[in-house]
Amino acid sequence: MPAFFLELFSEEIPARMQARAAEDLARLLTEALAPVSPSAIRTFFGPRRIALAATVTAGVEATSTTERGPRATAPEQALAGFLRKHGASREQLRQEGDFWVLDKAAAAVSAASLIAEAVPAVLRRFPWPKSMRWGGSSGFIWVRPLRRIVCLLDGAVVPFSLADGADDGHGLASSNLTEGHRFHAPGAFAVSSAADWQAQLAERHVLVDAADRKRVIAAGVAELAAAQGCTVVDDPGLVDEVAGLVERPVPLLGRIADEHMDLPSEVMQVSMRVNQRYFALRTPDNKAAPWFAFVSNIAAEDDGALIIAGNERVLRARFSDARHFWDLDRKMRLESRVPSLDHVTFQAKLGTQGERVTRLKRLASIIAPHVDAPAAMAERAAELAKADLVSGMVGEFPELQGVMGSYYALHDGEPAEVAAAIREHYAPRGPNEVAPSAPVSIAVALADKLDQLVGFFAIGEKPTGGGDPYALRRAALGIIRIIRENHLRVGLLTLINAAGEGFHHPGVHPVPPTEILEFLAERLRVQLRAEGARHDVLTAVFTTGSDDDIVRLLARASAVAGLLGTDDGTNLLTAYKRAANILRIEDRKDGPHTGETDPALSREPAEAGLEQALAAMHHLDQQLATEDYAGAMSSMAALRGPLDTFFKDVTVNAPEPELRRNRLRLLHRVRATMDRVADFSRIEG
Repeated sequence: MPAFFLELFSEEIPARMQARAAEDLARLLTEALAPVSPSAIRTFFGPRRIALAATVTAGVEATSTTERGPRATAPEQALAGFLRKHGASREQLRQEGDFWVLDKAAAAVSAASLIAEAVPAVLRRFPWPKSMRWGGSSGFIWVRPLRRIVCLLDGAVVPFSLADGADDGHGLASSNLTEGHRFHAPGAFAVSSAADWQAQLAERHVLVDAADRKRVIAAGVAELAAAQGCTVVDDPGLVDEVAGLVERPVPLLGRIADEHMDLPSEVMQVSMRVNQRYFALRTPDNKAAPWFAFVSNIAAEDDGALIIAGNERVLRARFSDARHFWDLDRKMRLESRVPSLDHVTFQAKLGTQGERVTRLKRLASIIAPHVDAPAAMAERAAELAKADLVSGMVGEFPELQGVMGSYYALHDGEPAEVAAAIREHYAPRGPNEVAPSAPVSIAVALADKLDQLVGFFAIGEKPTGGGDPYALRRAALGIIRIIRENHLRVGLLTLINAAGEGFHHPGVHPVPPTEILEFLAERLRVQLRAEGARHDVLTAVFTTGSDDDIVRLLARASAVAGLLGTDDGTNLLTAYKRAANILRIEDRKDGPHTGETDPALSREPAEAGLEQALAAMHHLDQQLATEDYAGAMSSMAALRGPLDTFFKDVTVNAPEPELRRNRLRLLHRVRATMDRVADFSRIEG
């Protein structure tokens, strides 16, 4: 099959747009070239180019088809619509019997012709997040000025231009010419295939594969750090970004001036990352190292000495700015910043951050006894938790909210538990962040997330399939992780109710607590599914009552899943579903078949055996209440034998009406007994 290759060479493309651009190029060309079936598609992206390599068929063969149209006696409008649909004229029709017929013929089309037509159209509608015009009067736009287009089919140039009528498209046309590294290998050269393009660019100091650049960056930075006895702060996002800034990665190491080493390590790391795309290093005791790593786009003859000196000079200036905020912020006590939160909007319908702090103080003190935290300390931490939002450092680096509040609280002499709670109350913000474990931190973190959930649900800003702009799913997962990882025995409905009582804004009407609880349950099911656990069992357990203790629910779900993993459990589930199906059908006729059974009507030994087994279940509720789930599952398993025998030996729909009703009541008792443990109708299988 012919090999197709396309490279779009431009001025520097923003790193954050490159990977998506390559995906869009593959998608759009796959759609546009569908007649020649693109396959084995590979994409490349970097600072100055995106490219695609694929195989295609040689072309589309000639075809002829016959389309039957309206009847000859049909209204004129019907015939006109048929002609419009097929882009034909009346002269092309012929009559065959009672119908008009259109003979359509399509000439063979080569892959080169299709490509020459499709690529300019794709480029003119390419979905860059932002595009620009440059030079001349052309209306063609691109993310940055587009300089060259390489378009090859089996080594031969596929000729086309971007001119469109009077628009000259900046004079851009396809060729086989591209360019190497801007400084190490400037100038154009010809390529004949994707492999040749990749090899020649490598010779000209360009690594076209983003994965290769990332490997070079990660390995090079780690090697430089190890030579100083340090490690690199893990930051995959920064590696990705830097790989989009350089074509030839050259990792280098610079030194941090001693006068800046007393800055908080988080301040140093964020300043280096946000402002300069530098990598932070840590000493073996996990303190900030007096070194930083960065990646150059050129290999200098002096081994980078001048480049390193320049970056050290820039970093000194950045850290001087950070020092200014650090020193200035500590001149004010953190608590003195709290009144300023009255002028910071949290959300238009939910009021200010100051009003939110009032709610958090109240809610944290309510939660505190449930998590063995001192109420006064939890209230104090909640009062100060948002104060750093109006500090100079957080204004410059929003990523440091919570972190700076913790430092400022310690500087002011606040208890260590309060400072830790300020730092940790946003956590966990993702799967890789540790959940709070200290009681005061737990109280404030739960208060923060419950207030967020209840507030946004109250104003109708619930997550949808299309988005979750207020990160409510993340908040819910944070609540679940805090509870699970700390084995907290808390009643969520009580806490949700307490959170709702803190809102007194017009137009804010807290939703029923059960709605928030179900949202949390759904997030828990998603989490269990990701862990490979039986999420259907959790659903079955969750719907058996109003239990809102996640730890207890998970323990019961685990016990039920354990039972279902045995032969007794599997057969018991089958028997349950059989009983439920019979009851569903018969209840429609003359049900429901509730009430006590009459032992005198138990004619078969199997009926009496099932009656006795159900009577022995009188202790089931006590076992569930005391969380003796092993005992409860053992009791449930004891039903398996009598129930199997019942279905084997007894005809439920007996001809005698009173006998039939009694047996259906017996099945109803079986279903009701099992439903006290879990709603087995919701369990798959």
